[in-house]
Amino acid sequence: MHQLCVSDWLGIGEDTSRILRLNSPAGGWFPALRDLSWCIASHNLPYVDLSFSPHLEKISISLSFPWFTYGTPREVLTTIASAISALPASALQLLLVDCGRRKMPWTHLKDSFSSVALRCGPSLTEFASPVALSDAAVNHLIQLPNLRALRVKGPPPGYYTPSPPPVFPPLVEFTLGEHTAHGWLSLFERLEDRVSPTQDTTPLSKLKGSLKFLKVETLPGLIVGAPLTSPIRIFRNLVDLNVEALCLLYGEGPCGFRLNNIDVAELAKALPRLESFLLGYPCGENTCVTTVACLVSISIHCVKLRRLEVHFNTTNIVDDLKNILADPPFQQLRSLPRCTLTCLDTHQIPLILDGSDLETVVHGMISIFPSLEYCLGYEGIWDEISDRIEEIRKHSTLQVGRWRV
Repeated sequence: MHQLCVSDWLGIGEDTSRILRLNSPAGGWFPALRDLSWCIASHNLPYVDLSFSPHLEKISISLSFPWFTYGTPREVLTTIASAISALPASALQLLLVDCGRRKMPWTHLKDSFSSVALRCGPSLTEFASPVALSDAAVNHLIQLPNLRALRVKGPPPGYYTPSPPPVFPPLVEFTLGEHTAHGWLSLFERLEDRVSPTQDTTPLSKLKGSLKFLKVETLPGLIVGAPLTSPIRIFRNLVDLNVEALCLLYGEGPCGFRLNNIDVAELAKALPRLESFLLGYPCGENTCVTTVACLVSISIHCVKLRRLEVHFNTTNIVDDLKNILADPPFQQLRSLPRCTLTCLDTHQIPLILDGSDLETVVHGMISIFPSLEYCLGYEGIWDEISDRIEEIRKHSTLQVGRWRV
């Protein structure tokens, strides 16, 4: 057997578990097992280690709910820690632990997950942990030559001279867990500042060329400003940038989007390969300083864009669009290729328009995004804009059809 799923609903009685353990063959019950999927549950904790194999290449761990039905939380954590510490890791290619947003005191498992990470070898390609690891474990992971996907939950290890920092592996996917983004991005910025023009290999040379997917996991309240986004500009091959920022918690709190039009333009210009550009869910405060002008930069510089989420202020959107459409440089820019975005996610962005202003916004949006089909927002006016865009497109298709005949 090469693949096994230890589920949260199939249990083995205590007597059966004891018999299996007492009669376990020398190579274990699953000596050829390569792929283990384990859903942590109260009834499988006593025997899950019976499924371990020294040849395991892939381990996926998830969390059953409610996990606390097995004794007290501390007893559960002790048992889980023991099982995780026993995981064979020398041949691992993948270790993923995904427990969603469920609350659990994972910090008690830091030593267990760190010990597994330290035992992983050069075959490891993917690693995701729900807990911050020790500095030694993180340093070990980011020196594994074949690592391609990494999800970290803690801050980066500290680097001090004269000890040189390691050369990061050519990661393709990098996920920064809650509260860790600023630390990692600041580290990247410092490492870049220390680079000498004569250096052939730098700590980030491989990472800058390989990274395509960067995700920032956040809790409500993250400030999306230049200190967060400026370091990201060095990763010019990014295809997917996802900042999971949520300004408001239960409708309370200020807008956390602090970028201006120039900031957004510089980010878009630095990342021309973006297909997904998500800078947090646009909120309804309408206090940000970005305007629809930032959309022009995005459309021109990110021509492969398929998905977009960005704050823009609609207080003066009609005048803003009129100024854009009348601006001579924009008339020149209209001859350049622009992105083929079909849906603009406006989320909670407020908007109030009358009939003539509606037409200005519709035509302005189509001028910025020639392939736009609809806007997806909470306010009903965005549905009206989408309906009008659809009408214009149908009319244009009919006109083209008549002309061809």
